[in-house]
Amino acid sequence: MDLRSKQRAVVDALEDIKGRDIVVYNTAAMPSMFERVVIASGDSTRQVKALADHVQDKLAALGAPVVGVEGEANGEWVLVDFGDVVVHIMHPAARDFYNLEEVWGGKPVRMKETAVKVPPPKRTPGKKSAKKRPAKRKARAKAARPRRK
Repeated sequence: MDLRSKQRAVVDALEDIKGRDIVVYNTAAMPSMFERVVIASGDSTRQVKALADHVQDKLAALGAPVVGVEGEANGEWVLVDFGDVVVHIMHPAARDFYNLEEVWGGKPVRMKETAVKVPPPKRTPGKKSAKKRPAKRKARAKAARPRRK
């Protein structure tokens, strides 16, 4: 699995469970053992654990091995290591305190939005849709009619 598809899968998994303030940093130029850092927030301990579990499950289904997981017992800050991508999922208070954005800082990675394709409505052959008059026309036609007394 290549790096871009892995980081997209991580972000999609975090968005599935309503992860907040998701940021991806490129750390390839830094002397580190990984190329991307993903930081996200969860509102509660339960949500932080659910986010970490969902990220692991989604990437395992895509064939990306999990190198390690730390902090699941506590649930305030869970780190999921996929080798070249490291995911930090934290409570907002812990995120403010540790300020990982400043540590890994620089420019966040810009990711393309995944476009949700909505199929066009199905039309049945032979049936034509009834055209409706605009509201102004109806009002004028109604006003022009003589009133009954």
